[in-house]
Amino acid sequence: MGNISSKTLPGIFFEQANSLKDRPLFWSKKDGFWEGVTWSDAAVQVKKLASVLQSYGVKKGDRVLIASENRPEWAISDLAVMSLGAIVVPAYTSNTEEDNNYLITHSQAKLAITSGGNVASRLCLAADSNKFIKNIILIDADPRNFTVKGCKLLSWNEEIKKVDIDNNFEKSIEKLSDEDVCCFIYTSGTGGRPKGVMLTHKSIFSNILACSDVIKDVKIEEKVFLSLLPLSHAYEHTCGFHWPIFLGAEIYYSESTEAVAQNLQDVKPTLMIAVPRLYEVLYSRIVNGIKAKGGISEYLFMTAVKLGRKKLENQNLLPHEWLLDKLVEKLVRKKVKLRLGGRLRYFVSGGAALNYEVGSFFLGLGVGILQGYGQTEASPLISVNRPDLIKIDTVGPAVLGVETQVDEFGELLVRGNLVMKGYWNDEVATKQAIKKGWLHTGDIVEFDEDNYIKITGRKKEIIVNSGGDNIAPTRVEGILAIENEIEQVMVYGDGHPWLSAVIVPSDEIIKSLNNDKKKIKEKISEVIDHANSGLSQIEKIRKFIIADEPFTVDNLQMTPTLKVRRHVVTGIYQDRILELYPKK
Repeated sequence: MGNISSKTLPGIFFEQANSLKDRPLFWSKKDGFWEGVTWSDAAVQVKKLASVLQSYGVKKGDRVLIASENRPEWAISDLAVMSLGAIVVPAYTSNTEEDNNYLITHSQAKLAITSGGNVASRLCLAADSNKFIKNIILIDADPRNFTVKGCKLLSWNEEIKKVDIDNNFEKSIEKLSDEDVCCFIYTSGTGGRPKGVMLTHKSIFSNILACSDVIKDVKIEEKVFLSLLPLSHAYEHTCGFHWPIFLGAEIYYSESTEAVAQNLQDVKPTLMIAVPRLYEVLYSRIVNGIKAKGGISEYLFMTAVKLGRKKLENQNLLPHEWLLDKLVEKLVRKKVKLRLGGRLRYFVSGGAALNYEVGSFFLGLGVGILQGYGQTEASPLISVNRPDLIKIDTVGPAVLGVETQVDEFGELLVRGNLVMKGYWNDEVATKQAIKKGWLHTGDIVEFDEDNYIKITGRKKEIIVNSGGDNIAPTRVEGILAIENEIEQVMVYGDGHPWLSAVIVPSDEIIKSLNNDKKKIKEKISEVIDHANSGLSQIEKIRKFIIADEPFTVDNLQMTPTLKVRRHVVTGIYQDRILELYPKK
């Protein structure tokens, strides 16, 4: 790790491949079995795909769109495109035809690489309605099954077979500059049309060095990552892909969110990147399962959590608690760790705020969680908790190479090599985001005595009620969502005298009350009264409506990274929400 001299992402990869050769790098499950790709094999495939791309006219600065599930071919495509000095444009597999059309048109991508099935179908439909894409490489699908006017459809395997490796390929990589833009990562669009964030080799490499600095004192025998988040997300692209390459680690691609529990058992990862939604789902499943068991099992489990939280908060254990803690360490915490594979050193949580109740629950069980914070415009990591001092109610101190500053409104500003080059074809938005070298994050923060950052609100999402009070909806939503009866929630109230909410009830409450809408609403009302007891007067939810359906990626009410699209949900329910308030 310390001998790497290159500062570009393909350069780092080839240095490692030349050193690690026949050791496994990428793993994916096929027909029920995990299949590996060695560093040497991956290097050959990167070189061959780069030759294919060159033969179809891809050159430095061109944009190439990748629309595929997480898999070795995704990573190989990313490295091949970057090796030519071209720019990767990742697309989510959940993208609609319209979403893909926007990305293709906005980035002016000239070639696309896609997998198969619905992902390929939606991409081909989008390519058919614009003039930019000239070639599409299909990883799995048969090109004869698609027709796109003005576009050639190509088979990944057939094209790879045709080309020879250029022996001078790696020398050409040396000509790349770390100042070059290597990818456009489009923001997830919680408030409107996505913007193309231009990240450079330098900005991502600064994050790689920062990640490595965080775990430099942690002894990890084997570095094994389980990749779950979409590689089209900046968080996974940097921390779950290019950082493991820098570490010389192995990367296993999870089959799906539903299969993650089994994948943890199979893979036995030592590190894993995830968003809070994963922990919330695991938390609900575990708590509901333990409550269903009841008896001594429930008592011991909840005792493990309670005593673990007490230690986390630096409270001294009483003598009988000390003995109990030793008992539950063997009977509970050890079993939980085995359920997660047995080797997991840390989950790294980012992408949104992790609820304290959920975070402290896992830490109380002995599961390491390092909550971090960042945004796409910062490549994305800005801060993260440190293994020797975890404060789960914060996002930790700034990482290596990041300067921080807070303006008069409490907004966090950051500066350093991690900052994006700007938004593609949007000078106005770029100038609003970066002023005098400082990236304006839009997040309202406080620093504690250890310079750990606590996010108190989002500048753009802050609700200003009719009394002029500023309210952070994410805090209120986090407290409501921890209730077992509430699956999802969106808080509303800008310009109004008090807060209201759109509530998605949990499946459990719907089943237990036989989908009786009146009884469900009564129960949710009780639950909100309970949650309100922990909120200030201005944060209390006065009225609510029940959503017609869950917020999902498919119905466009959530981003692919599982954040609620507030403008979409508000648009759907606005008439019903406004009926909750007195007419002006």
